[in-house]
Formats: sequence, structure tokens, C-alpha cells
Amino acid sequence: MRFEVTILGSSSATPIFNRNPSAQALNINEHLYLIDCGEGTQQQMLRFDVKASRINHIFISHLHGDHYLGLVGLLSSMHLNGRIKTLKLYGPVELKEIIDLQLKYSDTELQYAIDFVPTHADRSEVILESQDITVETIPLDHRIACTGFLFREKKRLKKIIKEKIADLNIPVEYYSAIKKGADYVSPDGTLYKNTDITTSPQEPKTYAYCSDTLYNESYFQQISNADMLYHESTFLNNMLERAQSTFHTTALQAGEVALKTHAKKLLIGHFSARYKTLNELLDEARSVFPDTELAVEGKTFLIGD
Repeated sequence: MRFEVTILGSSSATPIFNRNPSAQALNINEHLYLIDCGEGTQQQMLRFDVKASRINHIFISHLHGDHYLGLVGLLSSMHLNGRIKTLKLYGPVELKEIIDLQLKYSDTELQYAIDFVPTHADRSEVILESQDITVETIPLDHRIACTGFLFREKKRLKKIIKEKIADLNIPVEYYSAIKKGADYVSPDGTLYKNTDITTSPQEPKTYAYCSDTLYNESYFQQISNADMLYHESTFLNNMLERAQSTFHTTALQAGEVALKTHAKKLLIGHFSARYKTLNELLDEARSVFPDTELAVEGKTFLIGD
């Protein structure tokens, strides 16, 4: 099952050359999910071949502009390009008012429906459940209401070993039960153990997206053991006071979050425009958590690889 994330934007409040505000495209089993939509996200999607027509779910963490100002333009482009399929949009309650006002004063009536699901920063909720995944909100500690998102694969059924099934001439109607763990008894009474005719599926993988937040252990348990953790890392730790006053995290603290929550891999992003290069941020996070990478534009990371 494909599970990967492509970085579309890694900058914080203001864009910088070669860095755009926050946005990520998550591919789970060939279904695309957009996480945050800062200014310029459409251009980044074109640049990195992320097709808007394949996106049916958009998640907005909070209402600071670097996380959602590209959204109305994207919704408009979907309309102009002939979209008719319903779009699911998840975000703070006030986001719907913003979109409605934009559409009202531009005299735009979308050709497709938006199914808006409000998020609440005071509690964790399951906001999406499909045959492949569940998505939970992660309450974060930012200056305004803000949530992260936890994407969790559902446990897959066992896989039938085709050669053995064929050799035993097992009828198709038994396949479903076998995939769920049942043994097979042949017409002559021979018992074939499930473990002999199936292989176990991969363990479900998780991706935790922690948007803007203070370092706060309140969300640590929820994101524990993530196969991949994305965590904002706006500043170096020599600017800890600035990070705290703006409700952000340093690269060193992001490494500590990954270490304490037993993440398998850490991505850091949401970099302040004051940093023209990012090596110091990466080195600082790696000093605590070695398996750290920079969430830089255009790079795709396999989750649970």
C-alpha cells in the first residue's frame, strides 16, 4: 500500500526564495489528501505534478495566513476546471465563514459541493474514516486554535498465497474467510492451517502532522510511535524565547518530541525566513534525534519505509 508525503511548502509566516508557506500532499493507496494550503500552493502543485482533480480531502490546521491563504484560489480553480465531485474540507469553524464571504463578494457559485467538517482545538476527534484510513485531530498549543492531524492506516487483511490456493483447488467462496484468518478444511477432511496458505499484512503505518505549536507534552501520547512525525521547527534553540513568545517550537525541541514519543522518523519544517540555509536547523534536531530530515519543497518521503 502506497503511503508517502510530498512537501509543497516549508516556510513559516513569510515566503522566501525557494520556500513556500505550509502545504503537503499525502498519497495513501493512490488517494491524495492536501494538508494546509498556504499562498502559492497551486503553483507548487503544478510544479511537482500534484493533480488537484485527484484531491477530495483538504485539511487546514488553523487560520494563520501561511496555512490557508492559498485555499480560496484553489477552490476557485477547481470550479473553473469543471470539478463536479464533492470536496471534503476540514478546518476551524470560522473557515466556512471566510470561504462563504469570498464566494459571496466574487459572485461565485461553485459547480461542486463542499462538505465542511469543523475541527475543535480543545479535543481530539476522528474526522475521517474510510476503508483505508482514519484521521484524528491533534489538539496543539498555538496562539490561536490549531490542530494537527494523525493519519492512521487500517489493519489490512491477510494475503492469500496464490500458488498454494491453486494447488489445493480451494473454491473462491472460501477466500474471504481465509483472508480474515480462517483455516481451510478440504472435502476429504484435511485441515490446512491459515498460516500455511496466507502471508501476514504489513503493520498499519501512521503519519503525524504537528503544525504550529509550543513544545507541550499534552499531545505526546496521541502521536507516540508514529512511523513518521512532521513537526514544526521555526527557530534554532538560541531563539527559544522568541519561539515561546510566538507559540512555536525550536529544532532542538522537535528532536526531543520525536525522541520522547518514539517516532521512527522526523521531518522538520515551517522554517523562519530569517534562515537562508537550513543546515543548522537540521544539525540541531539531529543532535537529539538522528533520523531527521528537512521537509523541503519537492521532496517525497515514504512513510514506514
